[in-house]
Amino acid sequence: MKSAITVSLVPEARGGPFVYWDDLEAAFASASRLGFDALEIFPATPEAAAPAIVRPLMEKYGLAVAALGTGGGWVAHKWHFGSPDPAIRAQARAFVRGIVEAAAALGAKAIVGSMQGKPEPGVSRDQAIAWLAEALEDLGAVAEDLGQPLLYEPLNRYESHLFNRLGQTVEFLGTLRTKNVKVLADMFHMNIEEVSVPLAIRATGRAIGHFHFADSNRHAIGFGHTDVALITDALQESGYDGYVSGEVLPLPDSESAAAQTLRAYRRYVLGMTNDE
Repeated sequence: MKSAITVSLVPEARGGPFVYWDDLEAAFASASRLGFDALEIFPATPEAAAPAIVRPLMEKYGLAVAALGTGGGWVAHKWHFGSPDPAIRAQARAFVRGIVEAAAALGAKAIVGSMQGKPEPGVSRDQAIAWLAEALEDLGAVAEDLGQPLLYEPLNRYESHLFNRLGQTVEFLGTLRTKNVKVLADMFHMNIEEVSVPLAIRATGRAIGHFHFADSNRHAIGFGHTDVALITDALQESGYDGYVSGEVLPLPDSESAAAQTLRAYRRYVLGMTNDE
């Protein structure tokens, strides 16, 4: 497994669970100095994560890009796959497609989280799921053509009425024709929804394509009350070998949250002591 830390380039998302903000090069520089393997980027547009912008920074600071988030389309424009307006659904899909293409050009995956949709008047859950499936079929195939899996993130009940637990997410993805959509397992959402986070991870196994590392209060690991060792042991046993990414609040400040995330990663994932 490899370490990653998040940076948001979306002004409308300020206050959300991202460690670094606004300045992409500053985020690369800090993450590199601390010893991370990669950045996870939340861009405002596909163009903001274009290879011409990002690749020189990857080379300069010796970091990979783990994933690109697509939620800027929701936060800035309120586009999502569950809208009753077909024009909005089309805009949402076009936005995500652009992020998928930008991510693949960087050797990274794209994440569908908040773009999956919110409850809308007159739209049943079954209808919203049907529209979500339609979008994932299309975008999963696009990502496959570009050599990357697409990531789908189940959110907690306060953020989505669609899929909240890993098990039901795996069942849903299994009904799709595309087999190129993987689960993004997020510790914060799992702490709310799962009866047992370790058991949910073990049951999901190799369907996990990305992992968000966050404590019970969405602070960096170690700043909450999660029993982290049981969770990372389950992740190891599942055979997961991707990124463990700190999608957490920048508290008490960005640098401290990033440093704490890396300390926790080294302790719980790599089994290192603080002296190593």
